[in-house]
Amino acid sequence: MTETTLSHPDNREPVAFTQDELGWLPWLEPFPADQLTERHWAGLVDASRAKSPYFLLLARDPDVLQARTKTDKDIFYNTRDGLPRAERELAATATSRSNGCIFCASVHSRFATQYSKRGADIQRLLDEGVEADIDPRWNAIVEASVALTDTPIAFGERQIGALRNAGLDDGEIIDVINGAAFFNWANRLMLSLGEPTPPAAKQ
Repeated sequence: MTETTLSHPDNREPVAFTQDELGWLPWLEPFPADQLTERHWAGLVDASRAKSPYFLLLARDPDVLQARTKTDKDIFYNTRDGLPRAERELAATATSRSNGCIFCASVHSRFATQYSKRGADIQRLLDEGVEADIDPRWNAIVEASVALTDTPIAFGERQIGALRNAGLDDGEIIDVINGAAFFNWANRLMLSLGEPTPPAAKQ
């Protein structure tokens, strides 16, 4: 495909972190939905993702997209053991808040609220930033996620000790690391490939 760059001069890009459902506009031309092959559909994993400009953009490399999506699903949906889904989403929210990814933070803060029923605490994290004092367990998850995000090599015994003191076992600590590490990477895709748009009702 030829590289076609896109610009969106009329977009009023959000500047505040929110739990509202935002849109997203790509800076490169997504793969045309009407040209998706079997290999592309396999890469998308879920057919519904063909409606997303973000996933259609990533579908330009369907094999990498498939690996990325299966990793994502295993980290966040495989919750028979380990960390509850709400706290996996908390790790992703904290990472996105630290990285300044308003779009990703909006998605994962909604999931964190949905599964934890603690919308006010999640909103405090968005409003006050990753220094917000919530409770010892959530503070430890946020701190570990941010340490891994800011300087991965600096993540270590202190953060793991805080997670253990907050009651997390080895499997749960691995889930925090996986959620934060995955979104540390995913944020960089979102931030470098496009821009968020306001909620539909506010455009």
